[in-house]
Amino acid sequence: MERNLRKERVGQVVSNKMQKSITVTVSRKVKHPIYGKFIRKTTKFTAHDEKNECGIGDTVRIMETRPLSKSKRWRLVEIIERAK
Repeated sequence: MERNLRKERVGQVVSNKMQKSITVTVSRKVKHPIYGKFIRKTTKFTAHDEKNECGIGDTVRIMETRPLSKSKRWRLVEIIERAK
């Protein structure tokens, strides 16, 4: 898969307890089909963090990649903002 066709997501790190792995939640707003209200939905991704540099609460950018394990199909691209 070409690098420019890979999906990218921005989200918050919620877990870094695994070795070389992080769990990232990505939020999106979806309009309810009947009532029209915007609802916030979150999706959790397990991403590869080669250097173990992320902490809980960091805002990160992740990119789609080849399957690295049973659940890891994303990798860390950059840390946008560190947690306070």
